Amino acid sequence: MMAQRRRIRLDQSELLCPKGCGFYGNTAWQGLCSKCWREENQRDKQKQIQDDWALAERLQREEEEAYASRHQKSQPQPAVAPFGKFEERKTKEKSSKVNSVTKFFTPSIKIPPKKDAPAAPLDAQSSPSSCSTASRPPSADTDRATREFIDFLKPLKYGRHIFKQCRAFTESMAYKRDMGVEDMSECVQDFYQSLSERLHTQFKGSTEYVEGIMDEVERYVTTRLYKEVFCPETSDDEKKDLAVQKRIRALHWVTIDMLGVPVDEDIPEASDSVVKAITDVIEIDSKRVPKDKLGCVTRCSKHIFNAIRISKKEAASADDFLPTLIYIVLKANPPRLQSNIQYITRFCNPSRLMTGEDGYYFTNLCCAVAFIEKLDGKSLNMTAEEFDRYMSGGQASPAGGGGPLASGSALGQVHQRLDLLTGLGQRQELVMERARQLESDLIDWTDEVEQKVQSVLDTLEAPGPSVVVAPPPPAASSAIDSDNVESEHLPPPLTPQVFAG
Repeated sequence: MMAQRRRIRLDQSELLCPKGCGFYGNTAWQGLCSKCWREENQRDKQKQIQDDWALAERLQREEEEAYASRHQKSQPQPAVAPFGKFEERKTKEKSSKVNSVTKFFTPSIKIPPKKDAPAAPLDAQSSPSSCSTASRPPSADTDRATREFIDFLKPLKYGRHIFKQCRAFTESMAYKRDMGVEDMSECVQDFYQSLSERLHTQFKGSTEYVEGIMDEVERYVTTRLYKEVFCPETSDDEKKDLAVQKRIRALHWVTIDMLGVPVDEDIPEASDSVVKAITDVIEIDSKRVPKDKLGCVTRCSKHIFNAIRISKKEAASADDFLPTLIYIVLKANPPRLQSNIQYITRFCNPSRLMTGEDGYYFTNLCCAVAFIEKLDGKSLNMTAEEFDRYMSGGQASPAGGGGPLASGSALGQVHQRLDLLTGLGQRQELVMERARQLESDLIDWTDEVEQKVQSVLDTLEAPGPSVVVAPPPPAASSAIDSDNVESEHLPPPLTPQVFAG
């Protein structure tokens, strides 16, 4: 029973949308997928509009009845006029807001160019209008994203049309900085949906073809709108970021065994995968495009599966993934975590979050953050009083169990490697000292050899008395045979004969 409580299990059905559509859900959308959330949200907004109209009509009717009862007059009441004007103004604001949103998705009616007039190149249309340039000067990232988007669209048949739609949309959104972030997200998602449907129907593009174009559209739109839509002042994303960071710091005492993480950081390969996973989850904040942020989440998840596989010597299961992901998030404490999650949720291409491995891993990351925010003593198999003592710092970190997060195996290996580097530094200094001594000895030996060679050369070149060597006496050559008496009786030497036959 205790082992079961320590295990953090999440059934795969809990990751899916409860509506049964088969897509992945999201905690930011109350567990629904983006498609079902938009349908529910639209129904709620329509119901709210109807309720507002009913309330306005009821208030106007009550005001008219009260005024009539007070004055007992049948002529039009002047006191009702201000309320009627207020209702009329409210209706105009709502209609103008709807028209401004739908304007993005309807093709503009323009006079077609003359046949003899050359078509303007795509590069000529890339420069924003003077009004837009004056209000929001483009940054280096924006210029690079625009050039890359143009280069991508040049080979496409309808590239110029797609670029005009995207540029008009981003320039229109730049003037709506005071709009709420949820309304901006709705506008962007509506633009994605409208353009995707147009590519499918009007341009007859395949699913892979449309998804490739939509990825580049997302990159262009989010790069240009990044400063306005990431952690805007109209949202509470920054407040949530600080709360999550404070919560993770307070949980520094949580051990790897408390979470049931099946990773052995004493194995160098597993430890390296853990470090890479931490690096990837921290790198999320350095990206601007939602697709790139999701790529960091996917790489982090694959490193987690690799660490589990190396530690267990078998294929990793989905039940082991979520506890390990929670452990990685606790160790990394990534910056602006909630802002990045909300940014991906609001402005990513919805099809990427609903299906595929990116959507699966992102859903697990949202579940991990939600678990950390609701973590209590029961989740870690301890009493509420003991959990409160650890959280308040009144009790030291629990001993054993692989060590706390602040002093785990990976951190111990870091200290060991630092000590090893210190020893290597001392050995390097000793080697350098001996090398310098050897260099000095070689210089002295070279000088000594040069001096000896020079002295020998000087001796040979110096003038001196000529020495006459007397030749040996003539008899010396025959002195060896002088005692050979029997040589006189030797036969004469043989004479060579010529063979005639």
